Amino acid sequence: MVVPEPRGWRAAGPHVERVVRAARATWSHVERVARAGRPHVERVVRAVAARATELTPLRLSAGAAACGLVLAVLAVTVAGPWDSTGQRTAERDRAAARDREGGTDHGHDSGASSGAAQGAPKPAPSAPSVLAGLGGSGSAPAADALADLLDPLLDDDALGARRTAVVVDAATGKVLYGKGADDALIPASTTKIATAAAALSAAGADHRIETRAVLADDADGAAEVVLVGGGDPTLTAREDAAGHASLRELADETAAALRERHLDEVTLTYDTSLYQGPRLHSIGQNPNLAPVTALMVDEARLDDSTSGPADRGTDPEKDAARRFGDLLEDRGLKVRSPRPGTADKDADTLGSVSSPPLSALVERMLTNSDNDIAEALARQTALASGEPASFEGAGRAIRAELEELGLPLKGVRVADGSGLSRDGRLTADLLTALLAEAAAPDRPGLRSVLTGLPIAGFTGTLSSRYADETSATGLVRAKTGTLTGVNTLAGTVVDADGRLLAFAYLANRTTDPTAAQHTLDRAASALARCGCR
Repeated sequence: MVVPEPRGWRAAGPHVERVVRAARATWSHVERVARAGRPHVERVVRAVAARATELTPLRLSAGAAACGLVLAVLAVTVAGPWDSTGQRTAERDRAAARDREGGTDHGHDSGASSGAAQGAPKPAPSAPSVLAGLGGSGSAPAADALADLLDPLLDDDALGARRTAVVVDAATGKVLYGKGADDALIPASTTKIATAAAALSAAGADHRIETRAVLADDADGAAEVVLVGGGDPTLTAREDAAGHASLRELADETAAALRERHLDEVTLTYDTSLYQGPRLHSIGQNPNLAPVTALMVDEARLDDSTSGPADRGTDPEKDAARRFGDLLEDRGLKVRSPRPGTADKDADTLGSVSSPPLSALVERMLTNSDNDIAEALARQTALASGEPASFEGAGRAIRAELEELGLPLKGVRVADGSGLSRDGRLTADLLTALLAEAAAPDRPGLRSVLTGLPIAGFTGTLSSRYADETSATGLVRAKTGTLTGVNTLAGTVVDADGRLLAFAYLANRTTDPTAAQHTLDRAASALARCGCR
């Protein structure tokens, strides 16, 4: 006897097949991520096993939580990345591609946009959050117990002649430990936490930086294409744009628009007038930072790297224009050598490309300690605040935005966006207040300040640290800072009771950077082990 297939199953069949195919593809990705993460898991397991004889039920729970967090990181890696509201970026981008909807358009006047021009995504509402913030069910550590734990560590001579430290309960903002809390010291790259918060607050987490090509008439009446820089250092000429604004895509759009106008020969100029003031940072030409200009490609790197120190071009804007001209010629156009110029405000747009949202740029900046993005975000803050897009204007804008957020600014001096300057001064009080503000339920737009922090033993500038401090692996997320004689660390940690704490440690006049770094790591690890009653 043949039993007919129910109509419901026949209708559902294609959907089931698609789900199965997707599950198979996802499982292969899970296997790859699991293989990559296996050394981290083994390291945590060995650490727990080594202390097995000391385990109490509370410590066993904390150890299980640590292992769980390690596995959670792997799971999030499979499913993510995530945006500042807890929505998977893959889901957001898929929705944007389907409906041509995306982030907020911030217009051309500031040199930034969500890409609303020429058929790019239109604004769309954010999806509801799917990840709850860490608050912890346990109570905060006792101040006296915390002082007993941290004082011996932070009195270590390795931290130099001047040091300051603050620990706060992220859920309440209450200060649990303070040592020179409002002493303003050189912060090095922990400055990027302040830059990130100010940029997100001033311009918005969904703000995107736009690069445009526009059409004008040159002095001889010939067609002129002007490449207009918007300040996006992640604009890339690589074949795989990896989600960033693509110079190749801009060349495609521009060439197509010129052909529609029956133009096959153009003069190329480039416009960097959005930025003002000196192009060179006070440290001069340096492998840690390209000249700061509104137009560059791949951070003006002269190699294939995407992060860390690298030789940089000395004229990034001209190099970017030459590369754009080459791409146009590859598309059948005749292009005269590029020269500097200025685009008219009413010039016709031939094409435009936009950066990822500011929240994604913030995460990349913090994870990799990217100085080029930091200085770009500082200038985006200035533009959004009506200040000149210069080192001085950005410093004023960042400070004003932090004041608007109600943060403690006694002794604070903002000299740049990256922290490479030795003239900047921040306090541990300000840094922990910033981190607590970013964790606040009513500040979802600041969340990428936390999600971008490097994870101990896993990502960014903390990927190779904490090898001897396995109790902190996966639990400490912190921004590092290093200059000659300066070592700093600021971030968050989940303690033994599951409570989220924010901390900031700043040490100046250190003489042994390795010893100072290790001491700061030990102080952060101590918080991860702390029940501190």
